[in-house]
Amino acid sequence: MQKGLNFLVPVMVMFSLSSSPVLAAKEPEQQQKMHERKLAIDDKNITKHSTKVNGQKFKYTATTGTQPVWDEEGNPIASLFYTYYQRSDVKDSAKRPLVISFNGGPGSASVWMHVAYTGPRVLNVDDEGYPLQPYGVKTNPYSILDVADIVFVNPVNTGYSRVLAGKDGEMPSKEQQKKMFFGVNADINYLAEWLNTFVSRNNRWRSPKYLIGESYGTTRVAGLAKELQERQWMYVNGVILVSPTDIGIKRDGPVKAANRLPYFTAAAWYHKALTPSLQQKPLAELLAEVETFTISEYLPALAKGGFITAQEKHVIAEQVAKYAGLSVEAVINNNLDVDNSFFWKELLRDRKQTIGRLDSRYLGIDKKVAGSSPDYNAELSSWLHSFTPAINYYLREELNYKTDIKYNMFGNVRPWDRTGNKTGEGLRSAMAQNPYLQVMIQSGYFDGATNYFDAKYTMWQLDPSGLMKDRLSFKGYESGHMMYLRHEDLRDANQDIREFIKRSLPAKGQAAKY
Repeated sequence: MQKGLNFLVPVMVMFSLSSSPVLAAKEPEQQQKMHERKLAIDDKNITKHSTKVNGQKFKYTATTGTQPVWDEEGNPIASLFYTYYQRSDVKDSAKRPLVISFNGGPGSASVWMHVAYTGPRVLNVDDEGYPLQPYGVKTNPYSILDVADIVFVNPVNTGYSRVLAGKDGEMPSKEQQKKMFFGVNADINYLAEWLNTFVSRNNRWRSPKYLIGESYGTTRVAGLAKELQERQWMYVNGVILVSPTDIGIKRDGPVKAANRLPYFTAAAWYHKALTPSLQQKPLAELLAEVETFTISEYLPALAKGGFITAQEKHVIAEQVAKYAGLSVEAVINNNLDVDNSFFWKELLRDRKQTIGRLDSRYLGIDKKVAGSSPDYNAELSSWLHSFTPAINYYLREELNYKTDIKYNMFGNVRPWDRTGNKTGEGLRSAMAQNPYLQVMIQSGYFDGATNYFDAKYTMWQLDPSGLMKDRLSFKGYESGHMMYLRHEDLRDANQDIREFIKRSLPAKGQAAKY
């Protein structure tokens, strides 16, 4: 018996030695596959929660997941990450509004409005929106989840969304990716297809639908209103434009220069940089005065260019300087056309401080007091303190979505093709063809990137006929680009959305007709 065992030992050793190279060859390959940093193309995870909004307690579910974008042959070419919130006690989804939410950039994730505005959880920040530690989230007592379900969508290369390799295993070239995803019209086309699938999968065809976009996201949703209606046969009840871009409505030359002045006044008022007679006025009253001057006197003066008389130029410069908190010399040296960068550097130069671009309440300090523009965007540096750790914590630890893919706050989508931007005209056309469709604009007075008076101007020009102006509305707030970071405006802006949804829902039996 012992002899037999001794005989088997060398045989077993030989078998082990002879097979080890095969195992050694397979093991790294298997390990590599196990540790590849790849996106799950089509999956979802559901968690259950409860909250309290406007004093009302209710339960809801949060679905985090990915859903593919397909090409015309049905091959997956990208996958988009989304978070979908549904109130749990709703019995009839046909009457339950669905809000489809996008941020902008282009190249920005849905993080901003997701964990700071309409969602059930918001950043741990102070009442003015400044970072606090420990970073994280807290209950949003003003979320619109009480009146509508919400889906936050991350376009390609933002959040966890990614381009996929083709059938041959190769990634599309940069030029191919641009054609498929990275341009005004490509972006709208693929997102409309994606939304068709999302609405079908989640049985939301009968629900009233709303599009909300912030910054470049307003270009996106303005275009989607028409694309969904004409190519997907999906009609929406409302479009909400938060801190809007030009949506293809030109604001060049003298208009571009003049439209900055009301924003300059707001920022100077906030920093107490105006004369006492102006500083003591309520902001809304003061801005109404400046808007009238801008349209009636400043814009015509700028239109005269170099042929304005010296006397008129000086009179206008004095008034612009007074309203902007600048010196007359600074305004004249800029030929009455003061650009944003100079203003951000100049307004508080005597205090050795700069002001923020997206939210001019924020202060910065530069290496040199001299110069014509700030070294950095003070507000963005502040925001990234809070948003980046909060969204990574929230998705992984509260919504239980685990992945090694990096969450792109800002994704690589450049160069972005901006040609053929007729999104504003598309929105007007969609409104004309859909009597249900209403539009609301929300802007912060201290936003220097997409200033509030530009937003008003866009609204005025959206429908030159004036026949639909009763379906267009504007709301302003004493904060910046992301007005909802300020606690008072978080409350008010969400309430404005809530009321907008309620008034744009047709009464029972109310047909879509003129």
